[in-house]
Amino acid sequence: MIEFVLDGRSRVATYMQLVLQVKQALRVGLAQPGDQLPKVREVARTLAINPNTVLKAYRELELEGLAEGRPGVGTFLVSTLAGPSLEHQKELRAELVTWLVKARAAGLSQDDLAALIDTTVRATLNDPTAALGAGGQT
Repeated sequence: MIEFVLDGRSRVATYMQLVLQVKQALRVGLAQPGDQLPKVREVARTLAINPNTVLKAYRELELEGLAEGRPGVGTFLVSTLAGPSLEHQKELRAELVTWLVKARAAGLSQDDLAALIDTTVRATLNDPTAALGAGGQT
């Protein structure tokens, strides 16, 4: 089951953080059609947020065709965002974990990691050879 985490420093609205976390879980195969989302009251209590915020997130997922509310039962995922790359993600995830351990050992903070990843992704998507040719710098 998905365990939501909120980033209080994020400029993204709380309900949208929940939506994005569900989408990420669907994209990487951590959540699948048929899975039940956590109960609204449980999420609201755990995250200390208004239940209406959770309801708004779940409604957004319903509007996008990813979830379906079942009265008296809960909200269930009905679609996936996982693509053909899902079969390769386990190996890539293991490599990423190894890299993250090395990065943390090198003294990079979570903010440093996010900045390095974001800038490298942007540079690589714009020009795959540029990120390597510049020593990984952007």
